[in-house]
Amino acid sequence: MLWTASQVLRRFSTSSNYYQNKLKLAIIGQSLFGQEVYSNLRKQGHKVVGVFTVPDKDGKADPLAVAAEKDGTPVFKFPRWRIKGKPIPEVVDAYKAVGAELNVMPFCSQFIPMNIIDNPKHGSIIYHPSILPLHRGASAINWTLIHGDKKAGFTVFWADDGLDTGPILLQRECAVEPNDTVDTLYNRFLFPEGIKAMVESVQLIADGKAPRIPQTEEGASYEGIQKKSNAKVNLVQPADSIHNWIRGHDKVPGASTVIDGQSVTLYGSSMLGGSVPAGQPLEIEGASQPGLITKNGLVLYGTDGKALLVKNLQFEDGKMIPASKYFSTGESSSVELTDDEKKISEEIRTIWKGILSNVQAIEDTTDFFKSGAASMDVVRLVEEVKQRCAGIQLQSEDVYMATTFQDFIQMFVRKLRGEDQEEELVIDYAIKDVNNMTLKMPNQCFLNGKFEDAENGKVYDTINPTDGSVICKVSYASVGDVDRAVAAAKEAFYNGPWGRMNPRDRGSLLFKLADLMEEHQEELATIESIDSGAVYTLALKTHVGMSIQTFRYFAGWCDKIHGKTIPINQARPNRNLTFTKREPLGVCAIIIPWNYPLMMLAWKSAACLAAGNTLVLKPAQVTPLTALKFAELSVKAGIPKGVINILPGSGGMVGQRLSDHPDVRKLGFTGSTPIGKQIMKSCALSNLKKVSLELGGKSPLIIFSDCDMDKAVRMGMSSVYFNKGENCIAAGRLFVEESIHDEFITRVVEELKKMKIGDPLDRSTDHGPQNHKAHMDKLLEYCEVGLKEGATLVYGGKQVDRPGFFMEPTVFTGVEDHMFIAKEESFGPIMVVSKFKDGDVDGVLQRANDTEYGLASGVFTRDINKAMYVSERLDAGTVFVNTYNKTDVASPFGGFKQSGFGKDLGEDALLEYLKTKAVTVEY
Repeated sequence: MLWTASQVLRRFSTSSNYYQNKLKLAIIGQSLFGQEVYSNLRKQGHKVVGVFTVPDKDGKADPLAVAAEKDGTPVFKFPRWRIKGKPIPEVVDAYKAVGAELNVMPFCSQFIPMNIIDNPKHGSIIYHPSILPLHRGASAINWTLIHGDKKAGFTVFWADDGLDTGPILLQRECAVEPNDTVDTLYNRFLFPEGIKAMVESVQLIADGKAPRIPQTEEGASYEGIQKKSNAKVNLVQPADSIHNWIRGHDKVPGASTVIDGQSVTLYGSSMLGGSVPAGQPLEIEGASQPGLITKNGLVLYGTDGKALLVKNLQFEDGKMIPASKYFSTGESSSVELTDDEKKISEEIRTIWKGILSNVQAIEDTTDFFKSGAASMDVVRLVEEVKQRCAGIQLQSEDVYMATTFQDFIQMFVRKLRGEDQEEELVIDYAIKDVNNMTLKMPNQCFLNGKFEDAENGKVYDTINPTDGSVICKVSYASVGDVDRAVAAAKEAFYNGPWGRMNPRDRGSLLFKLADLMEEHQEELATIESIDSGAVYTLALKTHVGMSIQTFRYFAGWCDKIHGKTIPINQARPNRNLTFTKREPLGVCAIIIPWNYPLMMLAWKSAACLAAGNTLVLKPAQVTPLTALKFAELSVKAGIPKGVINILPGSGGMVGQRLSDHPDVRKLGFTGSTPIGKQIMKSCALSNLKKVSLELGGKSPLIIFSDCDMDKAVRMGMSSVYFNKGENCIAAGRLFVEESIHDEFITRVVEELKKMKIGDPLDRSTDHGPQNHKAHMDKLLEYCEVGLKEGATLVYGGKQVDRPGFFMEPTVFTGVEDHMFIAKEESFGPIMVVSKFKDGDVDGVLQRANDTEYGLASGVFTRDINKAMYVSERLDAGTVFVNTYNKTDVASPFGGFKQSGFGKDLGEDALLEYLKTKAVTVEY
């Protein structure tokens, strides 16, 4: 048990004024508490005729014995007072010879016979650390906290032949603080006030004023002794019960649990209020859910959903660490001591020698506790070192965490230099007040868990497409930044905690990340709106909403990735076992487009991380801000450093280097087909890295005359104008059956006239600005080509007369198969419509498939047989029937032909980031 510093003890010492009546006392007990009671009774003029304490341990005398021997008081160190239940005559005779008038028993671990208890004129008084009759027994302080009592206290009572049942002489009580431990309660109240109360009790007896109040049995309780063997915490109960159990054993005997197969003792528990900090999951035996290692410690969850924080962990070998360092790898590098620090270290060596008097010499490898030090010595060491070096922040826990002299000195010097502070995430935010909130946007490269400027210091402007204004400057990553990011990701994969993490723990981190994204969804949606032009309501629901769903979906997959066993023909005559394993690839590069900045990040990154890979991600140059905000949230979620790295900048520079880098094992790309071809070539020439590509599209939508016209108009418009037409699966060409063509076009135009074009942050806006000026210019050029080739412009085709990059929703009809706009994707709000003859199902299918793209397609008809016939023959990765744009996180997404290969979303996406290993064992 730890006690307060010597100066604190002196503060609580009683006055040196002598009382009139004095007694001859026998002090029976031990410990620093016994020593202080002994010393203060002597100061008050009482004569201590004998001290009866425990034998020396490992060559060290008990503090009570040390003080008494120094004063010349007779000291007796009996190993025991009785044998087989009978008092030892020699011990009894030695005790009686001192002639005590009162036995004072401040703290005694030995069983004292009744003929000793009753021998003095005034009998015996005992200190008990509870408000009797509550919590009788040797572990009273523990049970006060375990039961969650609101009040604590102590009792000085007259000893009798019962167990803590004698008449009460004096009681004191105090409030129990929410995070009190055995130590804090003892140090704050039970120890200092107990010393004074014992002295006061002796004087009351000397003055003949001491009461004898019989104990009532009402409310009485007796609990057993808490030992290491029965202190294991039950983690399947409410959080406050877990907290009470841990603090009720802190520091003695210490509440334990099992982590990674070994017993770990928990110290420094406190209830958590508010949100749980971000951290890394930790599987704990018997827990209702994994714990969480955070920068503040280990978070444990109760069955009631509440949480508590554990500050320190102690292992079976006695070494204690901050819980926040559980996943830290390796030992800290040694610090070189200056001459002044060497002098101080030798003074500290002298302090160690004074405490460990039984040790011949203090070597660097001398272990404080293995050399016989006890908890009371911890306090002495801390206080003597603090007295030598004023201002240093040293605590008892520091000794438990650095048990050898060398480790202690290293820890001490780091504290002296101020090098022991937690490294905080430093972010130089770009701040903007918009949408009734203050946006705090990271705008630097995110490398190895830190935000930092590009290596060359270059920056560029990211533009708000609503008005063309500069949102902020963003770091422009260099080739050197790519190399550093890949190195960080490689280190995190092979040597960091991510690679060793239990898959379920990895999933818990991704769930936490999704929770943080949801917590910040309005901020993310606002950033998405100002950076990409997405209508806020759509950004909230789709850009951000589906991103959150994606991370939750893949978080659930983390612990469900596995191989299978395979029977093989070569099994005879030998016994063989063949099985497969699904393993992560390593460092993955991800390059995403500008149309759905956050959602495209989520579609690829979530599967990549769930599979256990690390990544380097390049957001589109024109829309980097939600990716960088995501990086900040990943740190808060506890994703280890190096696992996620994000580099804004040029695709030609950053993207090319990622394609060429020999340490990147997989590259996932969403973008144009020409760039996809270049990436594939570079990946092949460099190290034949695995590639998945989601490229361009010219998705056909076939609308038959037997459709639900209302639905076809509504969904047909959505297929083209959703997200301003900046949609990879947008219907690039509509085929409308001749008999309903004119009605369809008329109704579409009527609806377009109702569409509100404007500020994407206005909740009533239907259509926002195009992503950036260069894209809008290409859309205008696309319309000019359509007109020149003879297509009919029915509606739109121009830039909206207002600031920003707004394009009118456009409709072209009379589009022939040979025309440019019939073959090439606009990637904008341009509906391209062609007729087909009534009943010509096979003809329209041939025209729909006459493209090099095959990303998506759609059909509207009430005839289920026709729908199935068409869906089977459309050559595209996704076919929508009587709907459109209905993607889901569980459904695979990807194209055919020059729309690329590989899948995002669904179980298939995981396979893009895994490799299969076959293992055959003969036994």
